[in-house]
Amino acid sequence: MAPTRLKAIIVDDELYGRENLKKIIQTYCHEIEVLGCADSVVSAKKLVSVHQPDVVFLDITMPVLDGFDFLKEYDAPHFMVVFVSAHEEFGINAVKAGAADYLLKPVNIKELKQTVKKLLLLQSSRAKDEILFDADKLVLPASHGFHVLRVDDIIRLEAEGSYTKVFVKGGRDTMVSRTLKDFEDTIPKEKFFRIHKSHLINLNFVKEYSNAGGSSVTMADGSRIEVSRRKAPEFIQKMKKVLNAI
Repeated sequence: MAPTRLKAIIVDDELYGRENLKKIIQTYCHEIEVLGCADSVVSAKKLVSVHQPDVVFLDITMPVLDGFDFLKEYDAPHFMVVFVSAHEEFGINAVKAGAADYLLKPVNIKELKQTVKKLLLLQSSRAKDEILFDADKLVLPASHGFHVLRVDDIIRLEAEGSYTKVFVKGGRDTMVSRTLKDFEDTIPKEKFFRIHKSHLINLNFVKEYSNAGGSSVTMADGSRIEVSRRKAPEFIQKMKKVLNAI
């Protein structure tokens, strides 16, 4: 069952933008509870820490740090994001950043209501999609039941916004409406390592590592994945343990 209310914060450097959106939400969208407003990325991060919102209504164009910079602060945000901008041209980048929706200023009430419906459905879907791990198996929810995967068959996992794509041997790839962080917290850390904010890999399926022109790994399925600079030293230590165990 969909939640009756979603906790939200509004991030916009313009006072009118913050107050106007807050007033519209409080008047027409009773499913949303606005817990606070922020005028910058720095103050927004503090609000997220305090309130743990379900959704962030986020302006894009702000001084010093913009809306995209805010999202870069989170490897796998627990909240949904709705970009609210006067600039239509940012739409594609918003989708790539994993935004749940994109609203143009001035905000249209009908479009806002549609966005709220979408947020409620997404939240309900995420609540139902529980990941279960038992011994050597992972149980993943599906639209008409569930999938049971052997953990040792999982080659890698890739974040796609608030969803995760699971790549397994045999090509039976599965999309699950849970974040990569949810998987990282569930599956065995001795076998899996997050080499990049968007990639969690099974160390046993690493076929090649290269540090030429930036660190990367080649996986058993042929994919080539970047290793973030700060993760590279830990990754190498993890691989040494895996190789010593063979």
